[in-house]
Amino acid sequence: MVHLRKQCDPNLHSSKSVIAVTGLPGAGKAIASSLAKDRSIPVFSCGDVIREEASDRRLLPTPENLGRLMLEMRREYGSDIMAKRLVPKIKMVQPDLVVVEGLRSLDEVEAFKKVFNVAILAIHSPPEQRFQRLLKRKRSDDPRNMEEFRERDYRELAVGVGSVIALADNMIVNDSTIEAFRLKLNRFYEEVR
Repeated sequence: MVHLRKQCDPNLHSSKSVIAVTGLPGAGKAIASSLAKDRSIPVFSCGDVIREEASDRRLLPTPENLGRLMLEMRREYGSDIMAKRLVPKIKMVQPDLVVVEGLRSLDEVEAFKKVFNVAILAIHSPPEQRFQRLLKRKRSDDPRNMEEFRERDYRELAVGVGSVIALADNMIVNDSTIEAFRLKLNRFYEEVR
């Protein structure tokens, strides 16, 4: 496991450390974020950046609109736009350790590494389990059928989430019960602190 405190680079602008949580939709990123919040670790979400932009543009938060908007924002502002919008918010919080949920590209990782110490936590889960979780979750941008699920996975992979997962410092597999997954996450957070 990575102990972020010991990786502090004195040349960085900030002594803050970021646990960058990545994974395909339904893998368990939100549970990782929830457990971080339970430990009083501030959590920021790349997906919230997209949802905020959709709200500003008065777009309904449908899977189609949010997917299209994510790609449009990356074309218009650069593939690291989510990180650029989150960096000032992260700098404003007091704790030296934060979680950023939903990194999708190596450019986002690099944008954070220019300012913070970063460790990537990838969460992997089999596709069928992820699909079933998303059906139960029923968030406005969740797929309603297998075709939408595959489209979303392919869109996420096209922007680079697979590369972020491949270069993760830590990997947790979420293929069993929620209790088993929470236990793995709690062990991870105990070692990071």
